[in-house]
Amino acid sequence: MDSIDKKILDIIQTDFPLDSRPYQIIAQKVGISEEEALNRVKKLKEMGVIRRIGANFQSRKLGWFSTLCAASVPEEKITEFVQEVNKYPGVTHNYLRKNKFNIWFTYIGPSREEVEKDLKAISESTGIEVLSLPATKMFKIKVDFPMQRGEDE
Repeated sequence: MDSIDKKILDIIQTDFPLDSRPYQIIAQKVGISEEEALNRVKKLKEMGVIRRIGANFQSRKLGWFSTLCAASVPEEKITEFVQEVNKYPGVTHNYLRKNKFNIWFTYIGPSREEVEKDLKAISESTGIEVLSLPATKMFKIKVDFPMQRGEDE
């Protein structure tokens, strides 16, 4: 990644333009063409630097239900389990941890009942119990990864 890629990443994380041509605005901010900005973002996505670009909504304010989930998955079943979990569009994050509960993921759905139904289906199809840990109090922490540390902005 060069300094332009890093500047683009900073903009995408903290100030993505809400515009019909967001990459044109990003391009203007970093001094390149709209086409080059879009191509750079596509390349960063292909490289796995960018996982997804999309809005984050407060599920509770939309009337939806979210929960943190944990599972204790035998090492030989991790790939199969994760593939099953990731089939569900309500899964927003999925992490491998060094712990008895080695797979953690968040799940968001339109209702508690629908989320619980899907988690039960995951458990039934994989043979692995999924522990659901809905938040009792919400703490939202902004997480950005500044790319321009110590460099000219």
